[in-house]
Amino acid sequence: MGCSPKGPYALTNKVYKGKSDSIAKVIELAQPVMLTDSSGAPVASDFVGTVNFNMRKPNYVIIHFTAQDSIGQTLHTFTIAKTQVSAHYVVAKDGKVYHMLNDYLRAWQAGISKWGSITDMNSCSVGIEMDNNGNEPYTDAQVRSMIALLGYLKKTYNIPRANFIGHQDIAPLRKPDPGPYFPWQIMAQHGFGYWSDDVLDVAPDNFDYATALRLIGYDTSNLNAAIVAFKRHFVQKDSNGVLSQLDLNVLYNVYQKY
Repeated sequence: MGCSPKGPYALTNKVYKGKSDSIAKVIELAQPVMLTDSSGAPVASDFVGTVNFNMRKPNYVIIHFTAQDSIGQTLHTFTIAKTQVSAHYVVAKDGKVYHMLNDYLRAWQAGISKWGSITDMNSCSVGIEMDNNGNEPYTDAQVRSMIALLGYLKKTYNIPRANFIGHQDIAPLRKPDPGPYFPWQIMAQHGFGYWSDDVLDVAPDNFDYATALRLIGYDTSNLNAAIVAFKRHFVQKDSNGVLSQLDLNVLYNVYQKY
């Protein structure tokens, strides 16, 4: 099949435009809410437009790996309806950044997840997919582009340092990404997330590690899964559910930053 003269994604871009236009029409609706009381009688209502409002903005960034073999495969996955998955950005191995969804719109990237008290991460986050199969290091070009992209998002939306997290952090029972090769330490050096200090105090004997994980944001309803997710992010040497003394020291150091 030949490519469209407007590019290989002309048709999907047309679908995107149609859906975004539909969303714009919903936003433009200005009508009173229709309510009835317990007796079935209508409740008087009207619409009076306030002059004080703006767009809701993302407050978190969720980082993923694609678990696929090429950027083309991932772009295809995100441009067909049957997959029901998407992200705002995809970063290719050569460093090219693909912007796939307006940052103010809700991508389908976080799935069933929880961070702190938030159970709908899709509604408050930007999702970034790194072209990586999960078993390989990230390229230097990807890392440079990711630093630039995160810097743009942090500045544009005033995203707090603590709110740059991985899919593994918010869905520890389901997801391992962005995996042990993702350079969280380098990201933290640039102000995106936290990392442990070089010199660590020994965690006290009465250190409540479960509470510390919860205060960082982890869902501790399955404590073993929360431990694994924490180690994938902040230790990156193994992914078992056992906290060594070093792991406890790292956790003790990190949780005090939140």
